[in-house]
Amino acid sequence: MSAQEKTLHVTLVKSPIGYSKRQKGTVRALGLRRINQTVVHKDTPVIRGMLQKVSHLVRVEEEVRS
Repeated sequence: MSAQEKTLHVTLVKSPIGYSKRQKGTVRALGLRRINQTVVHKDTPVIRGMLQKVSHLVRVEEEVRS
């Protein structure tokens, strides 16, 4: 394993109003409450799967730390 740890900066760019309860729940589970709010998560398969389901609502930026 490498010593580098990837983090993801996730920003809510579109409101989940009008989308299914599952998508709203996924946005909340990511820790996003307001538009333009940014949260930081470790890059894990679980988080990647959640982001894939709400990719039309969020913007993701990767950061690699050594």
